[in-house]
Amino acid sequence: MYKKIFFIIILISFQAHTQGWTPSGARSLSLSNASIGIEDVWAYHNNPGALAFNKGFHFGYSYENRFLLKELQNQSFASSISVKNGAISLGGQFFGSSLYRNNRVGVGYSLKFANKLAVGVQINYQNLRINQYLNKGTFTGEVGILAKINSKINFGIAVFNLNQATLSSYQDDRFSTFIRSGFTYVISPKVMVLLEAEKELSTPIKPKMALEYQLIDRFFLRIGASANPLSLSFGMGYGLKMGLQIDFGSSYHQTLGWSPHVGILFNPINKNKE
Repeated sequence: MYKKIFFIIILISFQAHTQGWTPSGARSLSLSNASIGIEDVWAYHNNPGALAFNKGFHFGYSYENRFLLKELQNQSFASSISVKNGAISLGGQFFGSSLYRNNRVGVGYSLKFANKLAVGVQINYQNLRINQYLNKGTFTGEVGILAKINSKINFGIAVFNLNQATLSSYQDDRFSTFIRSGFTYVISPKVMVLLEAEKELSTPIKPKMALEYQLIDRFFLRIGASANPLSLSFGMGYGLKMGLQIDFGSSYHQTLGWSPHVGILFNPINKNKE
C-alpha cells in the first residue's frame, strides 16, 4: 500500500510537468510510441496529418494500466471517416482516477495534397482535475504533417498544444507543448523500422526506435525502446474477420515497472481482404 502511494505521488509530480498529452493506442505503445509516421486511426493522437491517408471509417479503443496501478489507468478512443481529399476525426483520452484526472476530447480535419503530403489540424477541450485543489478546463490545438518521401519512407512532424494553453497565472503554469518528428521505413512487405525524436519544451529530447514484423498473415510482432527515461516495450497484433484487429503488449520502465496495454481496431473496409 505504501509503495503504491509513493508511486502515485511521484507520478503525479511527474505528470504535473507533462500535462495534457499521454501516449495512446496499443499498437503505438508496443512501439514505444515511435508512431509519428504510421497511418492508422491512432494518428488522431500521434499525427493528425496521417489520417488523410485512411480510407473509409476507422475506430479504435485502447486501455493501459500504467505501472499496474488502477489509479493510473489510461483509456482512449479515436475515430475517423474519409471525405474528399482528407478525413474528419473525433477522439478522446481519459487518464487517472478521482485523485488526479486529465481528460481530453477533440475533433480534427486532415487534408491530402497529391497523395504525397497531408496536413491535419485538431482542436481539443482539455480538463485537468487534481482532487479538491484544481479543476481547470481550456482548449489546446494540434497540427501534424505527413510526407511520403517515396513508397517506403514516411516522414512526420506534429506539435501538441501549439497555442501553449495556460492552466493558471501562477508561475505561468501551462499545459505542456510537445514536438515530435520521425520516419517510418518499410524495409520489406513484412518489416517496418520506426525512428522518432520527442521534445517537450522544458525536458531533454526523447529518442525512440522500434520494429514491427509480420510473422505470418495478419499476425504482427512489435518491439521498441526509448530514452530519457529508459523504457522498453513489446507487443503483438492479430487481424480478425469483419475488419477487427486486436493489439496487446506491455512497456517496462527501469524504475516503476510494467504497464500492460490492450486495444481493438475496427475498419469495415478490411473485411473484404480477409
